[in-house]
Amino acid sequence: MTYCVGIHVDAGLVLAADTRTSASFDDVRTHGKMHVFEKPGECVFVLMSAGNLATTQAVISALRRDIENPDAPFSLFKAKRLYEVADYIGRVLVANQAQVNKKAQHNSVSVEATLILGGQIAGGEAAVRLIYPLGNWINASPETPYLQIGESKYGKPILDRIIDRDTSLEDAARCALVSLDSTIRSNVSVGLPIDLAIIRDGELRVSQQVRIDEDTEFFADIREAWAEKLAAAVHTLPPFPWETTTGNA
Repeated sequence: MTYCVGIHVDAGLVLAADTRTSASFDDVRTHGKMHVFEKPGECVFVLMSAGNLATTQAVISALRRDIENPDAPFSLFKAKRLYEVADYIGRVLVANQAQVNKKAQHNSVSVEATLILGGQIAGGEAAVRLIYPLGNWINASPETPYLQIGESKYGKPILDRIIDRDTSLEDAARCALVSLDSTIRSNVSVGLPIDLAIIRDGELRVSQQVRIDEDTEFFADIREAWAEKLAAAVHTLPPFPWETTTGNA
């Protein structure tokens, strides 16, 4: 399985993804699900994937081929608007799902994939978009400024409680890591390392990018601090009525 989250705040974008893939119960591997395409000063795109690995690899290869081919009718670096990028990736996704499905038609494995696109083109606004297997897509909204794919339920509460468009990029990144950590703790199909990328609004490049594993000190500090503060918060919650009347508060 997979868990990826893209967050859009006024200051820019935060994107984070785990790296665990599973071909079977006992075949667990690490594979990057975050892919960066950038032309500094002109455009930057980060694509994260969940679903069939053969499909997502085919999509990424197709996108890179079009970038490298000057005669390609369209590519990421030829786009003028971010919605054009989302439409284009949707078409590439649908086409490659069909190709992979032909090869796997006698198997019961799903060939579908879902993508999160985050990025910005010079002259336009930054945005995060979720691209569905059918090729259609949705935007993150001011009311819900994040999008998730994969095993999303365990990491959702902190995003709902904390993230809004005024949240700083660094706080949004910390929330993304706690969201990933909560998912990793509750679901064995999601695991370290974590890929984290930050795009500051207007910079038109990936401002910070890091891979986080068990030995990453600041991530260990975040995990420990979050666990301690959650436990402390429980002990400060209001007492039940019977606790105060029986003197057991």
